Formats: sequence, C-alpha cells, structure tokens
Amino acid sequence: MTQLSVIIPVYNEEENVLPLTKELLAALEKCPYSFEIVFVDDASTDGTWQKIGAAHELDGRVRGLRHLHNAGQSAALWSGIRQSQAPLIATLDGDLQNDPADLPRLLEELKQVDFVCGVRAKRQDDVVRRISSKVARAARKFALGVDFADTGCALRAFKREVLEGLFPFNGLHRFLPVLVHDGGATTREVPINHRARIAGVSKYGMWNRLGRGIWDLFAMAWFKRRRVHRIPVESLPQKP
Repeated sequence: MTQLSVIIPVYNEEENVLPLTKELLAALEKCPYSFEIVFVDDASTDGTWQKIGAAHELDGRVRGLRHLHNAGQSAALWSGIRQSQAPLIATLDGDLQNDPADLPRLLEELKQVDFVCGVRAKRQDDVVRRISSKVARAARKFALGVDFADTGCALRAFKREVLEGLFPFNGLHRFLPVLVHDGGATTREVPINHRARIAGVSKYGMWNRLGRGIWDLFAMAWFKRRRVHRIPVESLPQKP
C-alpha cells in the first residue's frame, strides 16, 4: 500500500513539470515511505498534460489527473486528495518555488504532530505579494483568533485523518492550516527554502490573493463559530 501521496495542482506549468518530477524523485528516495506523485492539471491550455505523461513514462509512481474545465487551485487540490488513498499527504506548488529537498524534514515532523506547514523564511516574491501576505496574516489573526505565519505556503505534510469533517470550497488551500487546527489537530510551522520562479507565469495578482482572501475571512469566521466539533459519546451496552 502506498504510504505517501504528494499532490501537486498545476495550471500552465509545462516547463516545470519534468524538472520538478526529477527533484521530487531525488528527495523522496531518502524517505522511508512508499510514495506516489500526483499531478492535478487544472485544464491547462499549454502542454502541461503532455509533460505529465512524460513524467509518468519517466517513473511509474507519477500519476496524472486532469480537470475537464478550469476550477481553481483548491478544486485541483481536493481532486488529488479524493483520488488518492495514502494515510500521509504532502502538497506543494508546481512552479518550482517550493524546494522538494525540504519534504523529508516536514515528513519527519509528522512523528510528533498531525500537520506541518512550511514557512517561506526568505521569500523570493515581488513587493506586492509580500505586502499582501503580511496584510492577510494580520487580518487572519484579527478575524480568526489564530496566527499562522504563512498559510499561503503550499509546501505541507499532514495525516489524512485531519481532513475529517472538511469540505471543498474555493479558497480551501489558503485556510487549510487554520481549519485543521480549529478541528483539534496538532500543527507545527517549519522554515523552508523559497526559490524565485524561473519559468511560467504566476496565476495570482493583488485581487485574487489579498482581496478575495480577506473576503473569505468573513466566511471562515462564521464557520469557526458554528462548527460542530467531535464530541465524546457513550452508549448503552447491547443486549446479548
């Protein structure tokens, strides 16, 4: 049985699929888990799907899933989760800005906690993205009462069981650490390497990072207040 599923949502990342695959294979060979690499193509309009096929030819542990229409990063992440079964899950972006060499360290932390978040200590992003992330962090802390340094970092490792009770929505990938923490999972943040994008184009601008993220805070604040948490129960013994 596969022990680890590495899920990578991608959209128009044809130049990055094969280099990322090779880096992941090199990094994961050092892990004690049997693994699969699951690329989820969110209906790319370039040659991303063909490159995923080439990655599968390179190594049979690479899988490819493809949306028939573009649905967004959260939907692609959820498709990968639903179409995999390993008890451990890792995620990262497909743009090579996350360093696969950090994955073994995150997986090692799962021996002590349920969910590990990467924190991009030295971000290689433009000023707009860095400022929007700082504003979003302050807004999250104010609205949700929890402070994660970098919920926008896609490099994560966690136990599948922490997803119990969650449901897919547009923006899930941003709030996943907050949601699993609120559900009672133990979490930890770990500094990771962050690299500049060298191929492809970022899919996020000011509105769909900062504006939509702050709007989603209202929904998250409501959900936290109304969420039904797991409650211990007892039952009468069954009659023989």
